[in-house]
Amino acid sequence: MNAFLDLAARRYSCRAYTGDPVRDSDLDKVLEAGRLAPTAVNRQAFTIVVVRDPDRRRAVGEAYPKAWLQEAPIILVVCVEPAAAWTRRDGVNFAAVDGAIVMDHLTLCATDLGLGTCWIGAFDPDPLRKALGLPDGIDPLVMTPLGYPAKDALEKKRKAIAELVREEGW
Repeated sequence: MNAFLDLAARRYSCRAYTGDPVRDSDLDKVLEAGRLAPTAVNRQAFTIVVVRDPDRRRAVGEAYPKAWLQEAPIILVVCVEPAAAWTRRDGVNFAAVDGAIVMDHLTLCATDLGLGTCWIGAFDPDPLRKALGLPDGIDPLVMTPLGYPAKDALEKKRKAIAELVREEGW
């Protein structure tokens, strides 16, 4: 396998963290990976909110009340601004696509640095908006804890490539 495929295979949804602080230099690299993510027409209609303060992390946790979220020393929240994002001619707004690419870059970089992450989209946006003081027009899209894994990854189960790929059409 090549380096990228090895990295993609190592990335997993980490749900147990040591609580040890993340080195500032590692956080900077993770954020830079997000900054470098491609966005439609290079609009970059996203913001990454870094949440470290324990009280603020608890407030964020009200939007997704899982104990393991609070174990990580940092929570990253990718927010998007749909009004600033590119919209395809059929009306499809690419803010969510762009934000997902940003999160993917963040999580892969974190994995490369030995950090754990877990995509979280199943949160209640209203308490999250309140916890972060988001202005109108800014939507929290996805968040992830960021920290050192407390457990080894479980084996990933994925469908066979033949179930996921079609040649030349449906």
